[in-house]
Amino acid sequence: MLTDTAIKAAKPAAKLVKLSDSGGLQLWISPEGGKFWRLAYRFDGKQRTLSIGKYPNTNGDEV
Repeated sequence: MLTDTAIKAAKPAAKLVKLSDSGGLQLWISPEGGKFWRLAYRFDGKQRTLSIGKYPNTNGDEV
């Protein structure tokens, strides 16, 4: 489950880390430490990924 506490505790690794929730919501953690929201879904029988934004901010503005 992707709770705020679990996300804050997640640490980067040598490779990309993907944390998933039900319904296709994912948080990708890059080796450099960036945290990015993604949504995995299927369209026309193919898996796709939609980039939503950077954790915790999803509106594109830096805080």
